[in-house]
Amino acid sequence: MDTTAFIRMLQDTMACTDKSAVKRIIRFQHVSDYRYFLQHMPTVHSSLSPQQNIRNIPIIRGIACRLPAEETLERFAGRVWIEKDCKISVHASTQKSATAVEKGIPWGVNQIKAPLAWGTTTGHKVKVGVIDTGVDFSHPDLRQSLSRGINLLNRSMLPHDDNGHGTHIAGTIAAANQLQGMIGVAPRALISPVKAFDHNGSAFVSDIILGIEWCIRNRMNVINMSFGMKTKSKALLGAVINAHNAGVIIVASSGNDGKRRTVDYPARYPQTIAVGATNKLRRVAPFSNRGSYIDVYAPGDKILSAWLRGKYNEMSGTSMATSHVCGAIALLLAHKPGLTPTEIKAIIKRSVQPLRGSKARRTIGELDVMRMMQAVDKT
Repeated sequence: MDTTAFIRMLQDTMACTDKSAVKRIIRFQHVSDYRYFLQHMPTVHSSLSPQQNIRNIPIIRGIACRLPAEETLERFAGRVWIEKDCKISVHASTQKSATAVEKGIPWGVNQIKAPLAWGTTTGHKVKVGVIDTGVDFSHPDLRQSLSRGINLLNRSMLPHDDNGHGTHIAGTIAAANQLQGMIGVAPRALISPVKAFDHNGSAFVSDIILGIEWCIRNRMNVINMSFGMKTKSKALLGAVINAHNAGVIIVASSGNDGKRRTVDYPARYPQTIAVGATNKLRRVAPFSNRGSYIDVYAPGDKILSAWLRGKYNEMSGTSMATSHVCGAIALLLAHKPGLTPTEIKAIIKRSVQPLRGSKARRTIGELDVMRMMQAVDKT
């Protein structure tokens, strides 16, 4: 490819103040083209205004930038792949603030039998990357469970939560304040909040990919992805495959549309563990997507967990189910380090509790921590 011509075209196109410009992800097919582009990136940047920045995404050999139209790049087809940098949303539906705290152990943590494993494992030092809206660093139930993480929306700031969703997820995974507050599935796991989502609970795919890259580079054991979208993204799939190959387990929520034959991306990718939601009766929650793409179900209906300003909130969604599964994996990894993503997925799937009132094949059921522990001890 004439990379010089590509750079010139990119500069010219981005310099146009066209209101129709949208965010796009461009991936280079050949390493040599990508490297050449990176060498000349400072020159490109110097010719653009601050609003027109180009972001480098090494994990997929790509960049993210605003461009007016795809047609301008057509002559480079075959050397670069272009896709729209789509918006992606967190997976939570109803919520209500909780005044009376369900002291100690929330129902979902009990239902998956996590407390029965705490004599053996508490998830000690297992690193969980939570790609979400950030976290409330001052929450008394989370203070012992957090590392610094990263704010991808403003790298000079801590990943403070301005939405609440990320704090709720973190609480279910690793809250550790049983005397005054609540306790999560893996109270001694270490959460790294990766803020990719804004106060509305939405993010661009490029931010998610940068979050996955940060998790790989910082050696996270597990990534919690409580979000999804309907369309597939080859760039996101590339990042997920990279994480999987690096030994990082990705747990993703299936979506809250009550669909029977489909789940959202990235849960639909085979390299992730796709999670559906159940209620207190061990039935699939009405809002949860379900069907053959689901790997495991977990409590996701009326889940009480940590919230902003040290408070608590009850939320429902496959997001909440996903955080239970992440916590369970942290318990398993602290007990038996070195298990691969493929091994963990197989252990979870063969250790499930049958669902109530479900015609689903018996291989898909609800998360059961004690069965997981027994299955791994037999191997």
